Amino acid sequence: MTRVALAAAVEEAAARDPVLSNLVSLVGVVKHRPRNADGPFGALARAIVFQQLAGRAAQAILGRVVVAAGGHLTADALSVTADEDLRAAGLSANKLAALRDLTAKVLDGTVDFSRFGRQSDDAIIDQLIGVRGIGHWTAEMFLMFELRRLDVWPVDDLGVRQGYGLAWGIDPPPTPKPLLALGEPFRPYRSVLARYCWEAVALHRGGTDPSLR
Repeated sequence: MTRVALAAAVEEAAARDPVLSNLVSLVGVVKHRPRNADGPFGALARAIVFQQLAGRAAQAILGRVVVAAGGHLTADALSVTADEDLRAAGLSANKLAALRDLTAKVLDGTVDFSRFGRQSDDAIIDQLIGVRGIGHWTAEMFLMFELRRLDVWPVDDLGVRQGYGLAWGIDPPPTPKPLLALGEPFRPYRSVLARYCWEAVALHRGGTDPSLR
């Protein structure tokens, strides 16, 4: 699998479309977010904990879960952490069940992180959505930010849809099916497009018009 630097992907994608080029000029070149300190497992466990919670509350619960697990959010550590300790950290019954399922599937090899580097995005998504509590969107975010895959196009993400509408002047914003087609010209760098759609929303909220007038 050929690796392309994010900055090079941004340059190539921006060269294909004046609206995206304008967004890059307004925002600058986006950078990769730091990977999870506890690796892919930690990233997925964090995603489960954060579901449907405000950021501060989720972060507080996650911190207590990490402490309960002995300081590191790994499959081995969680496998020997008592349910009552994890519930006391603030996990709901559903999230505890999801973490237990993720732990079991990692330990038995159903989800094998060591193979992800050789697998397609779709193959990885198929594995991940088999885990309780991990849906398609969570798998896409994992691909984009933990694995740093460059061709993820999360058309169900409201921010992506809103940002595309704001930047390209489509009102109301496109729904997932037409948005899927609108991403085609940007292959294999649709993650870049998604990142700048989110940036378009941030620009709009800050009072800057993200569209090319």
